Amino acid sequence: MSPEMRALRLRPDLMRIYEIIQPGSRVLDLGAGSGDLLKALEKHKGATVRGVEISEEGIMECIAKGIPVYQSNLDEGLADYGAQSFDYVILAQTLQQVHKPKLILQEIARVGKIGVVSIPNFGHWHIRFQLLLRGTMPKTTYIPYNWYETPNIHLLSISDFRELCAGLGIRILNEWPVSLKEGPLTSLMARWPNLLAPLGIFEISRK
Repeated sequence: MSPEMRALRLRPDLMRIYEIIQPGSRVLDLGAGSGDLLKALEKHKGATVRGVEISEEGIMECIAKGIPVYQSNLDEGLADYGAQSFDYVILAQTLQQVHKPKLILQEIARVGKIGVVSIPNFGHWHIRFQLLLRGTMPKTTYIPYNWYETPNIHLLSISDFRELCAGLGIRILNEWPVSLKEGPLTSLMARWPNLLAPLGIFEISRK
């Protein structure tokens, strides 16, 4: 990894998404959070960026960084945006938090020429292990919440995401398994991502 990329200090899935986005692209980030990814894309790749965020805190952080951001509930869809109006539409670790995941995936495929979606993989072996041995809802580095305070309302695995896209007529162009750090199982993630990858990133489009 180059010194420039290390200096970005983005979390692993956002770093991979940053690498995917082509210079000069028009980018819409759904659930933009603090705006760190959009700021990096604007500064280092000359992207034209826009964010959608529901939290007041996230909106204020985006504004402080000079990122244009709009407050909206993703479950209401993206009616304000025309078809194929962005080169990329990003949804990073947010799909499991919305009430209408099917609707938002369809809207991503409509509004963006390419959608880039990252998800926490609830099929990961660590989660399966905790459920099997402890019989309690698991907590991991990627899913650190207690069951009674988690924002995650739709739990899905990498295999679930593939099946949903197929059912919606959405094409998966590329797929990447992602982990926070290198480990003994890292080299095997590409072979068994649903079991070994804590996170999955997908490039999608309409068929």
